[in-house]
Amino acid sequence: MRIISRKILREFWEKHPDSRQQLQAWYIDVKHANWTSPTDIKEIYPHASILVDNRVVFNIKGNKYRMIVIIQYRFGQVYIHFVGTHQEYDRIHAKTV
Repeated sequence: MRIISRKILREFWEKHPDSRQQLQAWYIDVKHANWTSPTDIKEIYPHASILVDNRVVFNIKGNKYRMIVIIQYRFGQVYIHFVGTHQEYDRIHAKTV
């Protein structure tokens, strides 16, 4: 999969260093994945939440952090839309961010 944009991850782990290892592992996993449907994601990330409009919420660091991505399965692209603390996530609307 092609991930857009890694910069968001890097900026986040610079503010929250304890997230770095797990975000980097996620990045490597996804980069080598070939997801064609939400089922493919759930096989690797069973706790990921599949939302409407190809949005997926990943729990990071034992659910301390959350990440929202939009996946274009047809093109093999993952767009990172949000990475934040669980408290920040609670203040947004995951279906529109």
